[in-house]
Amino acid sequence: MFDFINHHYIEVIPYLVDGLKYTLIITFVGVFLGFLVGAGAGLARLSKNKFIYMLATIYVEVVRGTPILAQILLLYMGISDLFGINLDKVVASIIAIALNAGAYIAEIVRGSVQSIDKGQSEAGRSLGLSKTQTMRYIIWPQAIKRMIPPLGNQFIISLKDTSLFSVIAVTEILYMGRQYISSTFTYFETYVMICIFYLIITIPSMIILRKIERRLDV
Repeated sequence: MFDFINHHYIEVIPYLVDGLKYTLIITFVGVFLGFLVGAGAGLARLSKNKFIYMLATIYVEVVRGTPILAQILLLYMGISDLFGINLDKVVASIIAIALNAGAYIAEIVRGSVQSIDKGQSEAGRSLGLSKTQTMRYIIWPQAIKRMIPPLGNQFIISLKDTSLFSVIAVTEILYMGRQYISSTFTYFETYVMICIFYLIITIPSMIILRKIERRLDV
C-alpha cells in the first residue's frame, strides 16, 4: 500500500515542471515590470505636484486595497466583457502581477528615498547638482540598497500569488497539480509536492537575498 501511494510523488513531477515554466515567467517578468511601475509611482508619491501625487496615491491605494484574485478576474474577464478584448491569460497574469507588485513597490521606493538623510540632498545641491542629478547620483544609489530586503520579500509574495491564476486556467504549478489530481485523486501526495516545488524556489531566493544584503551591508 505504501509503495502504491509513494509512486505518485514521482509521477506528478513532470506535471509540476511544466507548470514551473509559467510560474517563473509570470513572476520574473511581472515583478520586473512592477519595479518599473513602482519606481515611477513611488517617485510620483514624493512629487510636489498635487495632480501627479493624487494619481499615484489613487493607484497605490486602489490596488493595495483590493485582492489580486479580483484584479486578475477584472483584467481577464471584465475587460474582455466590456471591450471585447480577448486578452491572453498569461499576459493578463503578468499585467496583474506587475500592477499589484508595483503598488507595493511604490511604497518601498517612497519609504527608501525618504529614509535618506535630507543633508544628502542639500550636499548635492551645494555641489551645483540639479534636483534630478542629486536624485540620480546621490539619493537613488543609497535608497536602492535599502530597497533590497523588501523587494526580495515582494518577489517571494508575487511568486506565491501566481498560484491564484489557476482560476483562469493559467498552467502554473498549482493548476498542473490539480490536473494530476483530477485523474489520480491523490490529493495529499500532489499538494505535498506542490509545496516542495514552491520551497525549491523560495528558499534559494531567500538565501541569495541574505547574501546580497550582507555584501551590501544593508
